[in-house]
Amino acid sequence: MAQTRPFPVPPFAQRCIEAARGQWGASFEHPFVLALAEGTLAPETFAFYQMQDARYLEAFSDAACLISIRCTEPGDKLWFVDAARIALVTEGQLHAGYGEKLGYTPKDVATIELTPNNRAYQDHMVSQATRGTLVEAVAALTPCPWLYIDLGTHLLERLGTIQDDHPYADWLRMYSDTGFHTFMAELLERLERFANEADEAARVRAVEQFVTSARYEWMFWQQAWERQEWPI
Repeated sequence: MAQTRPFPVPPFAQRCIEAARGQWGASFEHPFVLALAEGTLAPETFAFYQMQDARYLEAFSDAACLISIRCTEPGDKLWFVDAARIALVTEGQLHAGYGEKLGYTPKDVATIELTPNNRAYQDHMVSQATRGTLVEAVAALTPCPWLYIDLGTHLLERLGTIQDDHPYADWLRMYSDTGFHTFMAELLERLERFANEADEAARVRAVEQFVTSARYEWMFWQQAWERQEWPI
């Protein structure tokens, strides 16, 4: 999806986003996202999404920590540790706030059954963080924050302003917050550096991991929209 971004997009990140153009744009048109923006999304569906997302963020944090272990530069190690902290603390505050509003507790989150889509996405990220090259590991992690920032910015432009009485105002405000722009610039700079240090075969695989994560992002909306259960 063509979009002007308020942070630099280096060449390898541009290569990734171009490869994932169809999957990326599909998230913007998903009925879950459209209903969320309009404020018509059923609270039960949003709660289902939030609880699954809280568990997903635990795996995102795990993957970021695993990447930190593999980095050789102390600054990179600290950056990925902080990325893990942001996922659990900053975004965790959003989940806790909606838990109070919608009636679910941390214990409820801890004991939910992961949907097939959620489990697969988590396994994909952790697998790449463990077994892929460093550029593949970071490429698998990147679509989650990048897509949410793109969506938040897009929805803010579409809505103009976020009214206080919008049922999902806190979600919309978090992901349209300009404070995340620095985070994205720093993440994409590391993705670029690791891509430059890798060979072309690893870069090709990294693009594939990025596209796979973009697909899982769409599937995450879908699993919430249909309140996915295991078929057997």
